[in-house]
Amino acid sequence: MKITCLGAGYVGGPTMAMIAAKCPDIEVTVVDPNEARIAAWNSDNLPVYEPGLDEVVRSARGRNLHFKTDVEGAIRSGDIIFVCVGTPTKTYGVGAGRAADLRFIESAARTIAQVAEGNKIIVEKSTIPVKTAEAMLTILRANSRNGTFQVLSNPEFLAEGTAIADLQKPDRILIGGERTPEGEKAIATLVDVYARWVPRDRIITSNLWSSELSKLVANAFLAQRISSINSISALCEATGADVDEVAHAIGTDSRIGPKFLKASVGFGGSCFQKDILNLVYLCGHFGLPEVAQYWESVVRMNDWQKNRFTQQIVRTLFNTVSGKRIAVLGFAFKKDTNDTRESAAISVVRGLLEENATVVVYDPKVPADEIRRDVLGAGVENPHLVVAKSAEEAADGAHALAVLTEWDQFKTLDFAKIYAGMHKPAFVFDGRNILPRSEMAKLGFRVFAIGKPSEV
Repeated sequence: MKITCLGAGYVGGPTMAMIAAKCPDIEVTVVDPNEARIAAWNSDNLPVYEPGLDEVVRSARGRNLHFKTDVEGAIRSGDIIFVCVGTPTKTYGVGAGRAADLRFIESAARTIAQVAEGNKIIVEKSTIPVKTAEAMLTILRANSRNGTFQVLSNPEFLAEGTAIADLQKPDRILIGGERTPEGEKAIATLVDVYARWVPRDRIITSNLWSSELSKLVANAFLAQRISSINSISALCEATGADVDEVAHAIGTDSRIGPKFLKASVGFGGSCFQKDILNLVYLCGHFGLPEVAQYWESVVRMNDWQKNRFTQQIVRTLFNTVSGKRIAVLGFAFKKDTNDTRESAAISVVRGLLEENATVVVYDPKVPADEIRRDVLGAGVENPHLVVAKSAEEAADGAHALAVLTEWDQFKTLDFAKIYAGMHKPAFVFDGRNILPRSEMAKLGFRVFAIGKPSEV
């Protein structure tokens, strides 16, 4: 068997590396027209940072795992073709700001139709709106001369920072297909691949539409929990309650559970906001405005939490940060990843720059040029945005310190040394509730944290 993956991004690269590592008899080829990205996958400096990924790639690369730019050749040789291309939110036309932009999905389908011959199983791995498989099948069957196709939905449920563990021991593998003899056969073929290392009782099969919709709904439910606890964090601050104690108390209820009840400055990443907005658009499209408004409120609450955090910094620093140095620790949307998509840090840094602050950012994994591009835009310069090479450098001479990513290294900094180098009073705003508040208060810091009763 030969597997081809179209797209060498965050989903395609790690997923195919794991399949190749677990199935040494299957030839796995990841293709992408981006030569620089493919070169990176073939180097010691992978384009995706994920704990454990290097080891998995090295175990199979050159044996049965290949990274190439020959898209058409890989399509011709592949028995199963995974489509792992981007599906960003549309920025133009009908559905702008909400609907998924499916141009890369359509382009992939047309390329497959043009060059594929014989029986092919096409696997949707990208996050797409329900009924996309129908469009793909229409394009494939209308444009192919010598190919026959079955389209399966196999959404990814990877959490950045733990993707390798998620791939090795997934909660579930979901595979949806047409409920026809041909569709059932295609489903069974893909089930057999995953069953090499995933217990059969964790492999779920469904119809196409249920599988496609499940990905959006899963992310919407997770994001909803975060927005819910963040809304309560504001109430905790106003009433003297402690959001962590509240989260623990309700999390012990077996009907609720403890996961995704960690208050913070807000959620980010490539999926949550994009998928909720896609769900909002679909609900509106199918004439369900009340449902659309309900899910849109999850995104509004997330935006409000980020703005509230920024406003608290300004308000606490005597209602002005103009000309003041604010050290921002962390720029990735969460620890153990270099992904900055929809990171809360982008919003907070922009808000502080609008208040004429000098913002000094440090992140252990995000390159300086990416930080500048995310905040300012490509080719734009602003002398008030500085990227430091260490947390200590960022904090030196700062009026305030804001933690926006929960990197473990931030918990054990030399806070006495940092305090000595900051302007007084030295303010700390913990947007992830990871710092040793009491110890820092004894040093002289004035510490504010999400959902905590008051400064320590």
